Parts: sequence; structure tokens; C-alpha cells
Amino acid sequence: MDEYERPVFFHLMEYAAEAEGDVIDMVSGTPDWEPPEALRDGLKRYADGDSRSFQYPPSDGLSGLREAIAERRGVDVDRVVITNGAGEANYLAMATALETYSGDEIVLADPVYPYYHKRTEMLNGTPRFVTSEADGTLDPVAVRDVTSDDTAAIVVNSPNNPTGGVYGRETKRELVEIAEANDALFISDEVYDRFVYDEGAFETALSFESPNLVVTNSFSKSMAITGYRVGYGVFPPEIVDEIRTRHMLVNVTSSRPAQRAVLDALSETPEAYYERNREMLAERVRTFCAALEEAGAEYTRPKGGFYVMARFEGYPGTLENTERLIDETGVAGMPGNAFGETRTDWLRFAVVTPRVTEAAGRLAAYFG
Repeated sequence: MDEYERPVFFHLMEYAAEAEGDVIDMVSGTPDWEPPEALRDGLKRYADGDSRSFQYPPSDGLSGLREAIAERRGVDVDRVVITNGAGEANYLAMATALETYSGDEIVLADPVYPYYHKRTEMLNGTPRFVTSEADGTLDPVAVRDVTSDDTAAIVVNSPNNPTGGVYGRETKRELVEIAEANDALFISDEVYDRFVYDEGAFETALSFESPNLVVTNSFSKSMAITGYRVGYGVFPPEIVDEIRTRHMLVNVTSSRPAQRAVLDALSETPEAYYERNREMLAERVRTFCAALEEAGAEYTRPKGGFYVMARFEGYPGTLENTERLIDETGVAGMPGNAFGETRTDWLRFAVVTPRVTEAAGRLAAYFG
């Protein structure tokens, strides 16, 4: 890419912060609930450690954390690399795909979280877009139609940001096969896997054995610790050494105290913690979608994640209209045109706010 464009996300956060009156933030996907208690306790214990505990951890991550992830994901520990959030894990996979595999194109869904195609361009790759289905999922037939020897990677995010679409077992199996047939990587970003509302809808890509498969994830959303930057990738043995080297050259390593606290939380946090947060978000989704119906809006009810896309008649999803919504309703969302070409008439709202009912009422009153 010739120049680096500042993400719209940052602009709107600043715009909302500087706006007059009370503004409800539905721009960012920043969790508003508490992290696990065990994570806080782990950090307190860490602060009392000796000086050695404040030094570099192993570049590919604390062995205990990698082992815990490997056990939970059913993979060999040597395939696990701890990264600075899922964002770095995706970057490492995409950069390696463009360097190691024969193609220079990366296949993405549209709409798409902007960082994927912006990262592709930053790496001098070419994004190829496939229009998502109405429910936010991808049709493997459509993916197959655009893949070729020029394809270096197929990148999907499920549950999806921004649509809330969830890719099931059969879809992921076919996408893995398409990647294999084109000597490309299939990169499955599963960072929202703890927030699936339709039972049985989600299937991790790790259900399949393939030398062309990468799965990325993080604890940012599931443990409400976006500031701790603890993510990971599960990489095929054929490229994991290259991934480790690239990770070391870019970041050296990741935070030792953050990794240590996540490890404590993994071993001590009951499943009820995750279920409680999932149920809370499911209720927010129901409340918000009910208000959209009242306002006469078209919307995509998410099967996972915590974002809702909506379309109001005569109100396209432009930056100008998003700013206008902040000024006139006090609700800050994201413009649909930030996510690609197919949902430019839509807006995206994150329901990670305890004021979702109030926000829904404001939108219903404004548009209804």
C-alpha cells in the first residue's frame, strides 16, 4: 500500500469522546465485564516474585501456557506460539503465507474486519473478496470460484466481526480442502469462540488435520483483557519454525506477567464464568434486535460474537451518517462502508455496553 490510512475506528472513538452530551460507545469491541478472579490473583502473586520473574520469557511463550493451550486444543505443544494478541498471530500467518506459498492473493469475506485487508495490502499482497451470505457466513462454492494458483491464503473469522456469522463443521472442512487444492494456507481466526449463541453452530478448524491449516485465538475477549495482549496461533509443523523466527524478529517475545496471569486463570476459572458472560451478551443481542425491529430496521441477528449490523431505510452507513448519529442520538457505531463494499448501507454496533437497552431506545425513537 502506498500510504497507511488511520483506521476509522480511532477517528470515531475520538469523535464520540469530543462530542457534546452523553454518548454511548458501541464502536469498540472492548468487554465491559470483569476478568476472571484468578487472573487478578495471579498478577498479585507475580508482583511479589523474585527479580528473575521480571525478565524475558521464552520467545514462543511460557511453556506452561503453551502446554495448557495444546492440551485444551488437542494439538502438539510444538505447534503453539504465544503472540501479542490474535492480531499478531494473524499477521504472522498471513506474512508467512505470502512469503512461503506461491500466490500473492489473500481471499477474504466481504464484509470484513478492516485489519485483514489492510494488513494484506501492508504486506504487498492483493485482497480478493467473496460476498458473504445474508447470515454472514461464506459459501465454499463462491470461495472456490475465486481461488487459484495465485491464492496464498484464505482467511476467515468465525464467529464473525462484523456480521456475527458462524461457520460450521462442513463449511470449514470444505475451506480446508480448497486451501489444500490451491497450495494455500487456511487461516481460521476463532477469537470469539466463547460467544456462540446457536448450539452446534460453531466448529473449530482444529477438528481437521491438514498441513495447510492455521488457527488463531486470544484471551482478550473471553477473559475481558484486551489490554494484556495474550494471543496464540496453532501452526502446521512445516512452517512453525519460520513463524517463531518472524515472531522473534518482530516482537522478541510477549509479556511474561500477562502470560503467567492467563495461565492461572485457565487452570482456575470455572466454565460458569464464560457461560455467564455468554448469556449476558445473548440477552443484550435480543434486546438490541427487538429495538431495531421496533425502528423498522433490517438487521442480521448474530449467531456469535457481539456485533449487530443494521440497515435503516434512507440512512446509508457512511462516516458522515455515523457522526450524525453520534451528534443527534448519542449512540456511536461503525459505518458499514468501513467493512467493504457489500454492506455500505449498513451500520455496525457492538453490544459490549451495559447501556445497550438505553442505546436501543434512542435508536428506536430516532428512526421509528
